[in-house]
Amino acid sequence: MKKLKILAPGIVVATITGLAALFLSEHYNVPVMLFALLLGIALSFLYEDTKCKKGIEFTACHILRVGVALLGLRIAFGDLISLGWQTAVLLMVAIISTILLGIVVAKAFGLSKSFGVLSGGAVGICGASAAMAISAVLPDSPEKENDTILTIISVTALSTIAMVLYPIIADLLALDPTNTSIFLGGTIHDVAQVVGAGYSVSEQTGDLATLTKLVRVAYLMPVVLCILFVIKLNVNKYRGTEELISKSPGVPGFLIGFVLLMTLNSVVELPPLIISGANELSRFALMVAITAIGMKSNLRRLLTVGIKPILLLVIETLWIAGLILLSLPYLA
Repeated sequence: MKKLKILAPGIVVATITGLAALFLSEHYNVPVMLFALLLGIALSFLYEDTKCKKGIEFTACHILRVGVALLGLRIAFGDLISLGWQTAVLLMVAIISTILLGIVVAKAFGLSKSFGVLSGGAVGICGASAAMAISAVLPDSPEKENDTILTIISVTALSTIAMVLYPIIADLLALDPTNTSIFLGGTIHDVAQVVGAGYSVSEQTGDLATLTKLVRVAYLMPVVLCILFVIKLNVNKYRGTEELISKSPGVPGFLIGFVLLMTLNSVVELPPLIISGANELSRFALMVAITAIGMKSNLRRLLTVGIKPILLLVIETLWIAGLILLSLPYLA
């Protein structure tokens, strides 16, 4: 009870701010995650208030992980089968190559490897949700929060631009409905923007584009596991002491939860009400968590990041779009 009293002010503030973002999003038809992040940044002074600080930190960490875990109910193993192995392999190659490109270009730009992994994962998998999931397992650093916020803002903006431009590009290239769906679902960062782009073309395109996107989401947990494995290896290899090894990250609960829920959705036909309810709860948890992350941000530091991180995200976006487009003729 005492712990709840300590956490309550911060959780309540983040929740109310998130609900305000939801209202503005529905009123102005702008991505809710972007509004949540911006409102959180505007209220970052609340993080300095000792009454709110613990609750905001709890929301940014634990409620975030609940939201990511619930994403598992969006997808099932059958989705991979129905999409075809060629497309599934192409999406896997696109994700891995985008992350590797992020690491290489980040190093060339003098940015951290962590930012390369974070940005590449967000672009390659599922935008803001991937950014938060990957950020949750990356080693702590002074730049981690700002890197996450910058990535979320950038991928949301780029995803919104892609939602408008990519259907036009598909039309100019005279892509058939199937290839248009794979292009949209395989390249646009956020699920909501994939849905918007796909159904702006046709209902058939919207359905297949959404399925393609959800298969990308399915790769989120394997990627996070690989990141954890690499971090663990580096800790063991380069830092050496038992104390530091014991502090290296293990498999987080939200990762296990994601896999279990995905497995449950694969072997049991769950009622639509449960699926839709879990999706809404996941969306709400992620929205409130992003608000809290915004509140934890240092706006002055964020404004001094320069053009290189944004340019990196643009390069990654162009890479995955070009790779998917060039590969479409080779799909059966």
